[in-house]
Amino acid sequence: MIQVKLFDREHEKDLEKEMNRFLKGLDEKSLLDIKYNVAAMTEDEEEEQIYCFSAMIIYRS
Repeated sequence: MIQVKLFDREHEKDLEKEMNRFLKGLDEKSLLDIKYNVAAMTEDEEEEQIYCFSAMIIYRS
């Protein structure tokens, strides 16, 4: 069966750590694909830039 694991973090290093923890427990032959995305937006009041780093690991269970 094909499954996905979704990750979403505000900092890229946090995303990296979480994904590596998950991949450590996954058989390398089960990994099918990894999709990665970065979104950036600003808050109107403070004009602070907010980032969203997300990834999806597609694997066979």
